[in-house]
Amino acid sequence: MSQRGRIVAAHGRHYVVITEARERLVCFTRGKKSEAACGDLVEVDATGSGQGILLSIEKRRNLLSRSNGFRTKLLAANLDQIAIVVATSPPFSEELLGRTLLAAASIEVPARILLNKMDLVEKVEAARETLRLYAALGYPVDEISIKTNADDVSSRVAPNFERLTTLLVGQSGMGKSSLLNILVPDAHAATREISEALQTGKHTTTDARLYLLSTTGDVTQGALIDTPGFQEFGLAHLTPGTVERGFPELRSFLGQCRFVNCAHLHEPGCAVLAARDRGDITPRRYDLFAKLTRESSTFRDR
Repeated sequence: MSQRGRIVAAHGRHYVVITEARERLVCFTRGKKSEAACGDLVEVDATGSGQGILLSIEKRRNLLSRSNGFRTKLLAANLDQIAIVVATSPPFSEELLGRTLLAAASIEVPARILLNKMDLVEKVEAARETLRLYAALGYPVDEISIKTNADDVSSRVAPNFERLTTLLVGQSGMGKSSLLNILVPDAHAATREISEALQTGKHTTTDARLYLLSTTGDVTQGALIDTPGFQEFGLAHLTPGTVERGFPELRSFLGQCRFVNCAHLHEPGCAVLAARDRGDITPRRYDLFAKLTRESSTFRDR
């Protein structure tokens, strides 16, 4: 008999699904390829001994992916927001931050930035200076110190995650795992259960994992989808149009160029280039836009 459930972890063609009856099943796909992702709502058929078959995937509200031009990796589905963890030290990659913000915009999901390690006072001003631009663009920026003030995170930041499914993203060393442990106190236990179900070691699964925020298992109370720390966020699958619309500072200039098909790279009469030259668009943000536009065009010319 089929059951409805939600994918909480993936490893190859193996998926851990929690059913509406709170049963944890390791499900397999019938074919060699599956397009399922963490966060998907699915229909499964339990086959016994804690295993099952993944029958179908319900229609998604959204799906976040990353790609390198040759391979696309599904990260998570049915998101309400993306939270990006950066830190005062070690220095974070502004390009990775910009790519993640664009990825969020491409699926029309809001993003927020969490600046961790505010206790490293000598590093604070440089990090703040970098992030002022993003705050001005409308992205919420929360300043936190997980190491020295976990209570503040619980009282001030945690409410921003309630009743939402949030994807947690961050480079290694930013404090993402520590934040997860504050927001989901039993995360280590849940990780261990998932690893045992998949028969993998604690650190060997590199895919996203979903943790319920409610200890009662109530999915309406929200969930966090944790991702492994990665240093790249390929977006070659995005179209040039999606790229340009994903930069908030470009939007008011779109449609004002001399040519309808302007790529905003070198064309005469380009309103975006004129805005950059006036200082209305910062050079570092424009350079990222141009880089991503070229990546997208190169991918489509293959």
